[in-house]
Formats: sequence, C-alpha cells, structure tokens
Amino acid sequence: MFTTRPEITGTFGVASSTHWLASQTAMGVLERGGNAFDAAVAAGFVLQVVEPHLNGPGGEVPILLWDERQRRMHALRGQGPAPQEASVAAFRSLGFEQVPGIGLLPAVVPAAFTTWLVMLRDHGSWELADVLAPAIGYARDGFPVLPRLSQAILAVRELFAQHWHSSAAVWLPGGKVPMPGSLHTLPALAATYERILQTAQGEASTRTGVIDAAIRGWQQGFVAREIDRYYRSEAVYDTSGERHTGLLRYEDLAEWRLQADAPVTADFGRYTVAKCGFWSQGPMFLQQLGVLRQADLAAHGPGTADFVHLVSEAAKLALADRLAWYGTAPGAQERLQQALLSDDYLRARWALIDPHRASQVLRPGQPLDVAPRMPDLGVAARTLQNAEIRFGVGEPTFATLPPPSEWAEREIFVGDTCHVDVVDRQGNMVAATPSGGWLSSSPAIPALGFGISTRLQMTWMDEGLPNTVTPRVAPCTTLSPTLALRDGEPYLAFGTPGGDQQDQWSVAFFLRHAVHGMNLQEAIDAPAWHVKHAPSSFWPRSTVLNTLQLESRFDAPEIERLRALGHQVNVGEPWSESRMCAAARSTDTRGRTVLRAAANPRGMQGYAVGR
Repeated sequence: MFTTRPEITGTFGVASSTHWLASQTAMGVLERGGNAFDAAVAAGFVLQVVEPHLNGPGGEVPILLWDERQRRMHALRGQGPAPQEASVAAFRSLGFEQVPGIGLLPAVVPAAFTTWLVMLRDHGSWELADVLAPAIGYARDGFPVLPRLSQAILAVRELFAQHWHSSAAVWLPGGKVPMPGSLHTLPALAATYERILQTAQGEASTRTGVIDAAIRGWQQGFVAREIDRYYRSEAVYDTSGERHTGLLRYEDLAEWRLQADAPVTADFGRYTVAKCGFWSQGPMFLQQLGVLRQADLAAHGPGTADFVHLVSEAAKLALADRLAWYGTAPGAQERLQQALLSDDYLRARWALIDPHRASQVLRPGQPLDVAPRMPDLGVAARTLQNAEIRFGVGEPTFATLPPPSEWAEREIFVGDTCHVDVVDRQGNMVAATPSGGWLSSSPAIPALGFGISTRLQMTWMDEGLPNTVTPRVAPCTTLSPTLALRDGEPYLAFGTPGGDQQDQWSVAFFLRHAVHGMNLQEAIDAPAWHVKHAPSSFWPRSTVLNTLQLESRFDAPEIERLRALGHQVNVGEPWSESRMCAAARSTDTRGRTVLRAAANPRGMQGYAVGR
C-alpha cells in the first residue's frame, strides 16, 4: 500500500506526536541519555506551548505507561476533579440545566502539571530543569504559529477583544491575529515555569525533592493562589451570555492527589489491550474488541463497506454503554461496569448487530440485568434556545483562514487535542493524551499566562447518574491513550486526538494493524471514518444518531453500499479523519530488538522520529 511517509524503524528509540517539535524534543532527550518517561514529559510540556489551541498548562493528561524495570503497566488518572463548590444545586441556583462549555464555571482542577511530574519523579531519571528547558525556551524565544492556531484565535478574536482582555493580551499582539508561520512568544508562561523551578530548587537539592517541591508550588503555592484569586474575583462572560465568577478554589488544588492504578485490559487474539478505567471512555475500546471477536474481520478488507459497517455498529453499542454506565460519581456501580467487559455480555451485544442493516436507535445494555438510567437528552435543545454561541462552544473552535487580506468570519466547530508516544531501547513505553486548558476554553489568568480546563462540561445534571456533576469527582473524560501487549510482551503505544472519535479511530487503526497486517504507517494512512450515534461529550451535548462521516478516499461502490445498509453517510475531504500516533517494540527473527513509529500526515504537523 502507498503511504505518505515511511514507517520509522530503529533500535535506539522512537517517538511520535501531534507536533514535530514535540517529537524532536522527545528524541533529543533519548539521544542525551534520558529514558522514555523523561522524553515524554519534555515533549508534553512542549505541546502546551506549540499546540495551545488544543491543550495547555491548565489542562489534563491521562497516561498509560510500561515500566520495563518493574515489568508492569500503570494508568495515571491525570483528569482533575470538580471543585468542592460544583454541584447540581449550585448550577441550578444560577439558572443552568447543564454546565456551560466555556468560561470559569466548567473548570476542574488542572491536573497535567502534577501528572507529568509524578511520572518524571517515579519513573524518569532527568532533573526537572532539563525537562522543562525546551518548553521554557519555546515560550520565551518563540515558536512557529500553526495555521490551525491562527484559525483558533481568529474564531474567538471578538470574544477576547470584547470580554476576555487577559487572553487578548496573550494571543492578539497589537490587536491582531498572529499570522501562520510567524513566531509567537508566551513570556508570562515562561516566567511561571521559571518561577516554579527556581522556587523548587531553593527548597530542595535532590532530583525527587525538587520535583516534589515543584508540585507543591503548583498545587499549594503561588499558582494555586493566583487561580483562587482570579476565580473568586473575576466575573467572566460564558456560553450563557452572562458573566459569572468561578467555583475553583485554592483548597481544590491543594487537596487533590493523583491516583495511579492498573489499567483495564481485554484480550484480542495474541494481543492484550490496556486502557484507562471507567473514569475515561477507554473501556469503549475494549467493549468494541470484545464484540468484534465474533465478527471474522479478516474476511472483510479494511476498505470495504462490510468492515466499516461491523466496526461502526460495535462503536454504536459502546457509545450507548458509555452514556449509561461510565463515570465515577456516586451513581456509578463498579460491578456493573466490570460486567460490561464480560464475555457473556459482549456476545449478547454482538447478537444485536444486524450485518445487513445499520442501527437507528441508541441501545445501552443491561449488565447483570440492571436497566440503564439515561440523562435528559432534551437539555441541549433547551439550552441552545437562550445560549450565546457566537464565540464558540465547548470544543476548540476554528474559523476558516483565507488569504490575510480577506480573513473571513465563518466558524467551524472541530474537536481536537494532542498525543505523544515514546519507546526507548530499554523497553519503557509511554502513551499520553494531553488536552484541556486550550486558549479558547477559558480566559488566561493574567499572572500566570494560561487558562484552566473546562472538562466539567462533560458531566450531566441529572441526579444519581455515573457521570453526574459531583464535588471532588472527576468528569468521565474522552481522553484515551492505549497500550498493547503481544504474546505477553509490551508491544505498542498509540492514541489520537478527537474527543468522541478517539476510541473509534484508534480501534480501526488497531484492527488494520492486528487483523489485516498493515504496518503502523499504512494503518494510519488508510481511509478513516467515525460514527455519530450518541450525545456529544461537549457542550451543549447535542445528540446525533446513525451518521457516518467518511473520508472521500473510500471507493465509491463501498460508499454506496454503506448507504444501502442504512447509514446516513457524509463524505468529507480525502484526509479529514483521524489523528493517530503510534510507537512499537518487537523482536526480529534473529532475536534483535526493533523499534518502529508512525504518525498522522493529516494537517502536516504530526511526525514520528527515531533511530
């Protein structure tokens, strides 16, 4: 199969990410003696600078890792919880039926900084100053503005100019949108990280001591105090069309502790796939694999209508179960969540798939014969009646970017985030999906230079659900990195941006590789798709059913067959779907270790590197 670029092959180390500067940063760390954990952390902080429209310092980062020394996997719950003051009653007292998509009210505890540093402390080897140096350098000295970054700033220019003046100071130098390809600096962010580092080095002298001091500086020091001050005192314009102060407080940051646990897993042939738990949408991937074990996918080529149909129908069932059963609020029941992954349950779900007809309805299952409770799906329509959407919705917002003399105002809403995978020669692996705190989600805190994640919009306000907004409970996140073992050995780290699409694009990628034998780059480059068949995870939580979004590179007869099967098919641009990254480690026929990596060519910014 033709590919846009070669699958990277080496023996020393490989990295893949959604931005070339992050990939090269990771590889530079490996070249200078760092391990995969050092490299991933350095790349993660660079992503905050160079992809600020898709993640930021005030965001979150679920991480899956394999530590070769320990011979075990870890899942880091890098999703911050709701503030103590965030409750159904609090939002209803303000007149809301759902959590807003932008502004201060949907904030959660910013978890990315602590999560990256805990991985560095517990599994890495580098000093904090060395790991932060590339990000600080790009923030202080300048980084190239991506076309998508210009589009993101253009889409919210009027919001910044009229209401979020602190963001205008960061993102509209001289009142203008930065041009694609120009260099942009973030001096306030550079100063924040330099202050954290200097303070930590003044408090401690050992590597781990400095890292712990930096975490305290973030969660209990000047960062937490500045966040508290801003969220208490500033009334900020949001999707209600009104101004509100925030609910996030110093105590929320100071009292939060990162959890690390074992990932949930499922077997698929010679592979064991690991995902984050039901605090994320990760188990969707495992449910789809369990259903599709019955499907004889090898009989259907990856570009055929039958393959797309079967995988899409499995995704529909998993999306329905995510809606009904995923989350960690008091309404969640662990025994029912575990039952969703049982062989008996998944075989019963497979029996619901009609190979000749697309499902038109949302069908959550009944694990252990317990009937699901569903949220009020009519809330989106009611919310939109009085909402202010001129300046964006819950997901990152982008505007078309014509020639500079003719910049238009038409807005397009497209969700996205970031991803990074690293594998080193010792066999350590990292798959991380940083997101949240993007520049259009909430205003920049003037003293810090960045905004805070609005992930609380992913909760519901119906009482008693697994994902009801609850004080000090994290929302069920869409962020979903993946690790896979092959024949019991760590083999593959992968993931993608894309909100609700993440555990669809990644499933199709994995099946093309594991079932059809495509190499990593072939599996990424192959024509991709996703299905919409559930409420969006982002404000205003609108529901779309039985809609299949395809790249136009599928053969026309296969597209028509999908329509004949009953799918509502939308055909998009030829390279418009999926944002996959992947890195792998295996042994050749002579027993030598071989490392491989690949990255998404769509958008011309994701790259894999290695040697």
